[in-house]
Amino acid sequence: MMSLFAVSAVSRPSHSPLLLRSSPLPDLEWSDPKYIAAQQKKMEWMPYLYIKNRKRYAWAAPWQDDVQSAVSETEDVRFGVDCFLAPSAVLIGEPNRWITLGDRTVVAAECFIHGPVFLGENVSINARSHIDGGKKGVRIGDDTRVAAGCKMFAFNHGVGEGLIREAPLSSEGINIGRDVWIGAGVGIVDGVNIGDRAVVGLGSVVTKNVAPGDIVAGNPAKVIGKRE
Repeated sequence: MMSLFAVSAVSRPSHSPLLLRSSPLPDLEWSDPKYIAAQQKKMEWMPYLYIKNRKRYAWAAPWQDDVQSAVSETEDVRFGVDCFLAPSAVLIGEPNRWITLGDRTVVAAECFIHGPVFLGENVSINARSHIDGGKKGVRIGDDTRVAAGCKMFAFNHGVGEGLIREAPLSSEGINIGRDVWIGAGVGIVDGVNIGDRAVVGLGSVVTKNVAPGDIVAGNPAKVIGKRE
């Protein structure tokens, strides 16, 4: 029996843009401003391209020096060696609420990070993630991957009588270990600790601690396996 994929491929019209290109891509030089702008846009959304190609392109490191220097002039943000920061990301580091990026850590397009936040070495914060350190802070260990669209809030509102906007805030902090994979769209609430080498499945809401090596998923997140 022919698979659905095979049927779809056979029935696709011959003029499909997936199959034919009406004209070749322009042959731009590496120094062409249009080429550089295109590569920078790709790196914003896929920062691993910067880590992979920063030595290939003479403009890459100076570009990032300018981006990071501009942020550090107005915010208490500390960058390690060979970091990447998308120009569209927003980092807010205030006195005693600083943000630290370890060596080779990357922050992708349209992320929002409010200190205190500590990111270890080789950490990836992918596009449109939102991290707020509250009062106690968010700490993420070395080699951890945070996929696109994740939310971490290291504070909470009280829900007693009266207006919610007047409710007192509390903060316990969020701690994520080393070599952890946080899947896309995950939410992590205040007070949660996630152990080394844990995995959190796409779209999960983490409301309780996760032991080292556990694989969790769901809302609320529950253990579904163990990382070998």
